[in-house]
Parts: sequence; structure tokens; C-alpha cells
Amino acid sequence: MTSGVLLLNASYEPLDIIPVRRAVSLILRGRVEAAGSESIEMRSASLTWRIPTIIRLRYYVNVPRRGVSWSRDAVLRRDQYTCAYCGVQPGSKSRGQVLGKYDFTVDHVLPVSRGGKNTWGNTVCACASCNQRKADRLPHEANLKLLWEPKTPRARYIVAYGEIPADWKTYLEI
Repeated sequence: MTSGVLLLNASYEPLDIIPVRRAVSLILRGRVEAAGSESIEMRSASLTWRIPTIIRLRYYVNVPRRGVSWSRDAVLRRDQYTCAYCGVQPGSKSRGQVLGKYDFTVDHVLPVSRGGKNTWGNTVCACASCNQRKADRLPHEANLKLLWEPKTPRARYIVAYGEIPADWKTYLEI
């Protein structure tokens, strides 16, 4: 069992694995609330405390997105090899053919021919048919709509080692 507590943002987004001592401090100050049913038992000479293994901040904390280098592969991974225009994923059929993750490409929302750059906010994963349909136009000019807004991924990853509590797996991509 991991010797920490999973800290979630108010939006239930995992932020960090913090020491139990820090979790107790946040609980006592009223900054967090329990977000799971499992708990860690702590004992003193006269008291027994049950500290939840998952706590959630009561107020949303904005986590800056910076420090991640742009690359074609990173854009495809960020979008989970899902077309940002039609939502098709690997394993789906398109034009009678089953798509693999290598059938996706990076599309520039603002085309390079119009001054678009290789940035996180200007690039998305696209299937070949949507990419060809859009060509060197803006999405609305090709009657396409983005299914989500492209953003810079978070630079910080949560690293958990040992046996991960079952409750955590709901919030972590494992």
C-alpha cells in the first residue's frame, strides 16, 4: 500500500500524492474533504484517527500548464489518437478500413500557409479524411467543428509506486 494520500482538485482532477502528515494538516484547516471510502488508521496514546486515502480540495486551484515540449507524437498522445473533428479512434472503421494509430496525423487549426505555428493550442490529432477535407482552410470554412479545445498538457506527472489502492484507480489513468 502506498504511504501517501491522493490529493484531488475541486474538479476531481488528480494533483499529487502527499504525505499523510500534510493530509492531516489540510483536513484540520478545513481545506479538503474526503473523496473516497478507504482510509488510513492513525493512533496516538488516547485517540484513533481515520485519514481518507483520497482527499479533494474544497476550492479549485489553477495549475499552470508550461514546460512541455511540443512534438507530433506528443500531440497524438495528448488527444489519445482521437480525431478532433469527427471523434474517430483507432479500431474504428473509416471508408471500410479499420484505423490504426498510425492512420492519424497532426492538423494545424490555423494552417501553416496562413501563419499557423507548431504550438499546443494550434495543433490537433486528425484522421486522414478530416485532414484532407479541411486542407488549408480554417475549420468553419470546411464545415468542421473542433470537439475540444487544444491545450498544453500538464508538465507534472503523478508517480505512484508499490500497490496502488483500488479507490485511486478511478482518478488515475492506469
